[in-house]
Amino acid sequence: MSEFKALDGNSAVAEAMRQIDPDVVAAYPITPQTSTVQTFSNFVADGLVQTEFVTVESEHSAMSACVGASAAGARVMTATSSAGLALMWEIVYVAASNRLPIAMLVVNRALSAPINIHCDHSDSMGTRDAGWVHLFAENPQEAYDNAFQALRIAEHPDVLLPVMFMHDGFITSHGLERVETYDDAEVKDFVGEYKSAHPLLDWRNPVTYGPLDFYDYYFEHKRQQVEAMENVKQVIIDVGKEFGEKFGRTYGLFETYKLQDADVGVVVLASTAGTAKAAVDNLRQQGLKVGLLRPRVFRPFPAEELVDALKHLKAIGVMDRSISFGAMGNAGPLFLELLAALQVYGNGRIPVSNHVFGLGGRDIVPSQIETVFHDALKMAETGKPERLVTYLGVRE
Repeated sequence: MSEFKALDGNSAVAEAMRQIDPDVVAAYPITPQTSTVQTFSNFVADGLVQTEFVTVESEHSAMSACVGASAAGARVMTATSSAGLALMWEIVYVAASNRLPIAMLVVNRALSAPINIHCDHSDSMGTRDAGWVHLFAENPQEAYDNAFQALRIAEHPDVLLPVMFMHDGFITSHGLERVETYDDAEVKDFVGEYKSAHPLLDWRNPVTYGPLDFYDYYFEHKRQQVEAMENVKQVIIDVGKEFGEKFGRTYGLFETYKLQDADVGVVVLASTAGTAKAAVDNLRQQGLKVGLLRPRVFRPFPAEELVDALKHLKAIGVMDRSISFGAMGNAGPLFLELLAALQVYGNGRIPVSNHVFGLGGRDIVPSQIETVFHDALKMAETGKPERLVTYLGVRE
């Protein structure tokens, strides 16, 4: 039995964590993530969960405690944002390299300087090569649903990698929407019990975590991480399908909106996709055949699957809420990944342009997104972008 509640994204994830009842949560407050662990700490104080809640002095310590607890065999969750994730940097790599299935909410927020507490994707994009699985949510409902799936993906025996699941700071984290919540027992049944195959505290079968690993074995251990990451896509699809069979909402690697018969399309992550759907509807009413693709998974990057979904288009506009400084054209990471995918798995002839937007939380409205579609329509006629990278909504 389900129940509809008015929840923002952070409260929705905190509710999911209550239903999961993880063994350990170690976390430190940081805007705009704070209300997630604050709400969950109330569940702990009220005796609604059996979780060991560890209050720490920094995010570096939070991830360190998570690593220790996960290595010991516990089911572990945490949450952070922005500079908090940056402070975890060393231990984020340790978690992935030790194949520890930690699930972490990242509430996307800009990185300093200047200091900014609002949304862009520079924080999680900075960790895109750290060995974590990356999931992006469009709204509070998906944030809630992703929390359960993140654990199932991380703990799958063919994966055993940490998962960070993202939603947009303030836009999703503090935006109140209707969220369908599920029965506690059904959630428990879906998530299941976690039993570590090699817990550090099993003294009958001693293991070593984090040893010194020189050139004799380091390369092989990195190769094992690659193999685990290669298994992730199918696990995400299988878990998303099982979730749909149980709760009525099926998830995959990406979502499309009116893309099948479109001439041009826009690719964008997270909450902006909701605004982009309004732009698609408006342009469709004007007779323009436009569509949208919203990647749900950024790591592992579903290159072949995205190219297959986009291969019929005459032009593509990619919207990025972060910059890869010093990369080609100082473009965004989503654009650069997709451009490479089209070259390798497509014919490389579809013109593609990049539109960087919304840095530091700057608003993006349907009329601005419509300009991205119009630029794509021009590219479809000329066969090339007028500009490789456009900074959408910036004051020149």
